[in-house]
Amino acid sequence: MGCVSDKRWESFPDMFSAGLSLKETQDEEKEAKFNAKFPFEKVFPVYAMSLSKPDTDSILNSGRDPIWEAVREEAKLEAEKEPILSSFLYASILAHDCLEQALAFVLANRLQNPTLLATQLMDIFSNVMMHDRDIQRSIRLDVQAFIDRDPACLSYSSALLYLKGYHSLQSYRVAHALWKQGRNVLALALQSRISEVFGVDIHPAAKIGDGILLDHGTGVVIGETAVVGNRVSLMHGVTLGGTGKETGDRHPKVGDLALLGACVTVLGNIKIGEGAMIAAGSLVLKHVPPHSMVAGTPAQVIGSIDEQDPSLTMNHDATKEFFKHVAVSFRDGRSK
Repeated sequence: MGCVSDKRWESFPDMFSAGLSLKETQDEEKEAKFNAKFPFEKVFPVYAMSLSKPDTDSILNSGRDPIWEAVREEAKLEAEKEPILSSFLYASILAHDCLEQALAFVLANRLQNPTLLATQLMDIFSNVMMHDRDIQRSIRLDVQAFIDRDPACLSYSSALLYLKGYHSLQSYRVAHALWKQGRNVLALALQSRISEVFGVDIHPAAKIGDGILLDHGTGVVIGETAVVGNRVSLMHGVTLGGTGKETGDRHPKVGDLALLGACVTVLGNIKIGEGAMIAAGSLVLKHVPPHSMVAGTPAQVIGSIDEQDPSLTMNHDATKEFFKHVAVSFRDGRSK
């Protein structure tokens, strides 16, 4: 998807140096924009309300990018409210022509070190994202997932600028693209930096779908042959690992719309069914049926999911079902 240049903001630094107020110079333009807002929710529906999946392909082909428009508008307003951040917001968002370039800049500056320079990383990220339509779609569906499912995510721009769960996921996507191109050494170098900086270790060969939420992200580990479906939510500390030194296909497969709670560990080449919910702290060692609720160490099925898909509602409190299961098991044990 080509970038759409916004000439109106090319003189942004000059406006600040001249002491001009954005509010004074842009009042009429902003008023017109707010009176004719683009219908973001119609294009990128709120997943938590179980609306249909957005048609991102038509958006990518339309020449309009409502998420990028929202990011820029938010950045302009934040620059007015917090002038000390104006240079940061200009360099990170307003100086760029599209979401891909802005994201490449943010990730490059987060992951740089003395021997892997920000300029080099910027070139790598930009080249991959500007030529990979799958990534262009994924970065938009992922940021929408954060907006819809994470109440701490205040805006599109805050996800882009500050949330390391989003940063680590998009950095992985670039590493995965490089891995598919046969550039394995570079992909592994990126994996190493992602792990060091964000505390998230995702092998570049792992396959992860769209609309993913990595809430907090800290401590997430996803192995080489793991597969994660679309619109899955992963809380901090989730491990999708192997069971030893075996080679080949040895990591979990997580179905669409599943929710894995904090510090869930799933080991081996087992399947987590579509729409399943794994309660926090569970150790999963066998297949989990679709739309079921499991908890414990080792995890056991303690109920079924009757409501909306748990990854969208983010309801992962299994306390009531867990204690019902314990009570029934205790009663059955005493009756034998």
